[in-house]
Amino acid sequence: MDQFLQATITGIATAAILAVAASGLVLTYTTTGIFNFAHGAIGMLGAFAYWQLRFDWGWPAPVALLVVLGVLAPLLGVAIELVVMRGLHDAPEAARVVVSVGLLAALLGLGLWVWPTDVARPLTRFWGNEHISVLGVRLTWHEVVAILVAAGLALGLRALLYGTRAGLAMRAAVDDRALSMLNGARPHRSAVLAWAIGCTCAALAGILISPAIGLMHVNLTLMIVNAYAAAMIGRLRNLPMTFAGAVALGLLDAYALTYLPTDSILLAQFRFAIPVILLFAVLLVLRQDRLRGHAARSTREVVPRPGWSGSLATAALFVAAGVVAAQITSAPDAVAVQKIVAVAIIALSLVPLVGFAGQLSLCQMSFAGIGAVVMAHHGHGGDPVGLLLATVVAGAVGALVALPTVRLAGIYLALATAAFAMMLDLWIFGLRDFEVGPLSISIFGTGSVAVDPIDVPGVDSAHDRLVFLSVVFALLYLLVVAIRRSTFGQRLLAFKDSPAASATLGVNTMLVRLAVFTLSAAMAGFGGALYGGTLGAVSAQNFAFAQSLPLLLLAVVGGIGTAAGALVAGVLVGGLPLLVEVAPWFENVNRVLPGTMGIALGRNPNGIAHQIRVGLAPLRRQPALLAGTVAGVAAVVGLRLAEVLTGTPFALALAAVPAAGGLAAQVLAARRAAGATATEGPDDVPLEWAGIVRPFTAEEVATMDRVLGLERRPEPTPSLAGAPSGVSAPARTAAGAGR
Repeated sequence: MDQFLQATITGIATAAILAVAASGLVLTYTTTGIFNFAHGAIGMLGAFAYWQLRFDWGWPAPVALLVVLGVLAPLLGVAIELVVMRGLHDAPEAARVVVSVGLLAALLGLGLWVWPTDVARPLTRFWGNEHISVLGVRLTWHEVVAILVAAGLALGLRALLYGTRAGLAMRAAVDDRALSMLNGARPHRSAVLAWAIGCTCAALAGILISPAIGLMHVNLTLMIVNAYAAAMIGRLRNLPMTFAGAVALGLLDAYALTYLPTDSILLAQFRFAIPVILLFAVLLVLRQDRLRGHAARSTREVVPRPGWSGSLATAALFVAAGVVAAQITSAPDAVAVQKIVAVAIIALSLVPLVGFAGQLSLCQMSFAGIGAVVMAHHGHGGDPVGLLLATVVAGAVGALVALPTVRLAGIYLALATAAFAMMLDLWIFGLRDFEVGPLSISIFGTGSVAVDPIDVPGVDSAHDRLVFLSVVFALLYLLVVAIRRSTFGQRLLAFKDSPAASATLGVNTMLVRLAVFTLSAAMAGFGGALYGGTLGAVSAQNFAFAQSLPLLLLAVVGGIGTAAGALVAGVLVGGLPLLVEVAPWFENVNRVLPGTMGIALGRNPNGIAHQIRVGLAPLRRQPALLAGTVAGVAAVVGLRLAEVLTGTPFALALAAVPAAGGLAAQVLAARRAAGATATEGPDDVPLEWAGIVRPFTAEEVATMDRVLGLERRPEPTPSLAGAPSGVSAPARTAAGAGR
């Protein structure tokens, strides 16, 4: 009985901290309509800032708390609302999720930059280990404070939201922003206040939980997943149910710690996965919103439908680039470029799922990890059967994940895929070898497992494998093109634009979701098996949830609707670490760059690839200039083969030649347009501008009448009709003058 009481009171203390975190999350969503995926990262920064002031600089605890919770955290919330979130209230939900995930990655990188991991930072509880006895159970004052703070916060937020004019305005802004403004509310002020309070709650939760789990960046950032589950139990709106969910989570964690056997391989780490499993289960049983219709967007999304001739030429260009890269790189550099191409293959799996169907997935690297594990255990010596099994198994797991989540969309789907990735991280990927009946199951073994590169006849060296991976990427690119041009691709785009309209037209939306999720997972597993071969040995950290975030962000930044965007993601994810080796100072920049790019470009659904395509479009209409640009690129490559240009100068020259060609083509096109405009007379304007920049002419009136079927019919003779059947001449004249 004493053991049960101890677990219960400890669980309530843990639940209090989760309730504080979840309350801030619910507040920002209830008042702004934006789910803050970066809530845990904000709590992490608050905990580190408190350590900096309290323990490193020696400030008194009350002063340090006042500065962090009363100044720094609210200011961070105000800055996030003003700089990042303002303007997202009418953005597509996918843009909100991408920007919020980008903020998570940026703040996590900022924490690693300011407080490196190579320094130990002990953080003690409030009042040390002093404790009181409750029902014979030892309870520290730190835990007592957490419980009292959670209770006070619950009462305070309830009073704010339902007992003050500011709270009423905050809730009204989410229900109907325009109507609330007509009644005198100021949604921007409400959003600023909500984000300030939400960030303060996150920082307070980080400070309260850090003595128990330690000042570790990733652990504190992902600790908030537990709060996600509590917030979802309250449907992101109901504070009492949110607190009830936090209590359930706290008690489950305490009872699991007390009663789960520690000698069981399957159950030893199960405790850490309980919150994410509960989150996954809650998402499945929650009533979902109705299928949404088409929504107007401020930025038009372009998902091109490439022709086969251009696609084949592009695929050939990918292969040619791989051949050239193999010729100009050393063996170690060729291995590094292999990693870039392999990551691009994994990113390519996001194009059908996110780019075509609009379904957000935060577990793509998890599927890649499954493919790598299968390849490690069944592809010994590079056996192609292992690659096939990796594809099939990853696709099957993707189908199993998709089956219960086919009703989910937007943040619900993103949270479900994040929960699946976290379950693998916290439980499955950490399992040691075990047996189930006659089956012997091994995942990452003691920490890492060797993966042999695929064995293909004629592919013996690192340079050969680079060319082979380029061919594979080109073939998968053609597969994506075939999907885009197929009826299935049209259904994906229609489903992305308006699920309600698709269902009305007879499209089985659940089957479409299941099919595209399975296809995407299979492609990710295929890419993960190849990626593992480029690394030689893989561990769970290579495919952690934190690795899926930059992959999605940089795929969106590159252009999620095209294969070129996936290539950009591969170059950025796989190539940026190479810059760190050349310029160590770039390491900290690299930590915040993916998240910063996700914040800046997450609202633009077309990405860098589209901007490059638009910038180079005039070049395709200038044959002579296009030929000169191609010749310039060939000359730069020739200088590299002759070892005249190497390293950074070669890279800069290779990028500068197409840029210069595109700029020259734009200048020529602008001059031609200006010359054509100068030669036009005052009457040489399009018909749609007539009547605006000058009056209609008689010829234009006649043209419109003819098109609209309003030509003047001949007057009937008096002997044949007693009344005119046509329109009289004066009336016609008046109508023409009116135009």
